[in-house]
Amino acid sequence: MSDGPEPDDRSPTRSARRRAREFALQGLYQWLVAQTDVAMIEAQIVVLPEFERSDTDLFRSILRGVIQEAATLHKTIVPLIDRPLIQLSPVEHAAILIGAWEFSHAPETPYRVVINEAVEIAKSFGGTDGYRYVNGVLDKVAARLRPTERPNGRV
Repeated sequence: MSDGPEPDDRSPTRSARRRAREFALQGLYQWLVAQTDVAMIEAQIVVLPEFERSDTDLFRSILRGVIQEAATLHKTIVPLIDRPLIQLSPVEHAAILIGAWEFSHAPETPYRVVINEAVEIAKSFGGTDGYRYVNGVLDKVAARLRPTERPNGRV
């Protein structure tokens, strides 16, 4: 999978869960841009050099979950963004989808971790300030999907 985002940080200290999110972002990027089938995306990603060091189950859960629930996730996100979905960069779009999916399906992951992970992958793969946009949108998503977890309504 050579077409698509490449992380600027190849640090060996990245956790297996971070790697899984990075690979999920790469797959979602391909799905958003080329509308590639999820099975084909998985087949291309699982043979990438660092994939074996990722949390395979988390990768598959995020990739499949986001794609299967994209319409529902978009219904949550659209009222919280300041532009049409089509105008989001694919990296920002994918990072926001990952965060929204994790808010809904990974209650064991604290909201601060969900936001931080999405921001970090947006920093690694996206444009200069795209991570700020991801942070702002996911803060609003957290308020909707995890209102009791956010003290004083703030992250």
